[in-house]
Amino acid sequence: MASNPRKIEYDAIKHQLSRRTPDAHKGDFGHVLVIGGDKGFGGAALLAGMSAARSGAGLVSVATHAFHSAAFISRCPELMVKAVEDSEDLVGLLPKASVVVLGPGLGQSDWSQVCLKLTLANLAENPVPLVLDADALNLVSQGLGTTELAALNDIIITPHPGEAARLLDCSTRDIQSDRSKAASQLQEKFGGIAILKGAGTLVCYTQGQRQQTDLCAHGNPGMASGGMGDVLSGVLGGLLAQGFSLADSARLGVCIHSLAADLQAKAQGERGMLASDLLDPIRQLVNP
Repeated sequence: MASNPRKIEYDAIKHQLSRRTPDAHKGDFGHVLVIGGDKGFGGAALLAGMSAARSGAGLVSVATHAFHSAAFISRCPELMVKAVEDSEDLVGLLPKASVVVLGPGLGQSDWSQVCLKLTLANLAENPVPLVLDADALNLVSQGLGTTELAALNDIIITPHPGEAARLLDCSTRDIQSDRSKAASQLQEKFGGIAILKGAGTLVCYTQGQRQQTDLCAHGNPGMASGGMGDVLSGVLGGLLAQGFSLADSARLGVCIHSLAADLQAKAQGERGMLASDLLDPIRQLVNP
């Protein structure tokens, strides 16, 4: 069980975001593959892809339902958008990725389940860091892909309290009554790093032989709107792609994400804040 949470702040860890060398090229900063956006849920995958790009990833691909392809390219032409009609479309994309973000807008349809099972099976044989979010977590809580997931080490899960409750087979009230305990149980169950989102986001991981939980010092109630978690997943993917460790990506990611929201709240207020409002301040914060 982890000790009492340790507070983390952006100013104390921003030194890790060093300047790039003059001869850097896009291949130095990784290739994020976002998998999600079932029909009707495309915005989540788009937000994750855009935030991965704004966080500094060299390349970002988005594997999504064909229904969304044209809209994605129109909104953000820098993303490489791949329409996934069947499993073969996805199989060809996975070997090119240095990081996979699975879950934003994934849904729980047959299409969603195929994407999840195929991705986890592929990563079990050809592992790269994985960020697991949203409906990917809900599908896992139903028993899908658990065997393959158990074989993975470099994984970050990012549940909100409701998703955490489903993963731990308890109530949301149980999660919120002892968030540190819940984060610890999630990390013990899935390994890697567990990020429990919410007021006072927690990052739980293993440090040496012991478990450590960090508490993000930033964030505000304006973040209580749709898409915020998708932006966080993209930031995490973008940092991982640039070579930051799992733990450093998690700590930096939650601080950058939450502080970006604080900067927006200071500038324009909490009420009415959109997830896409965080993209510009995220870019500022990854360039201290």
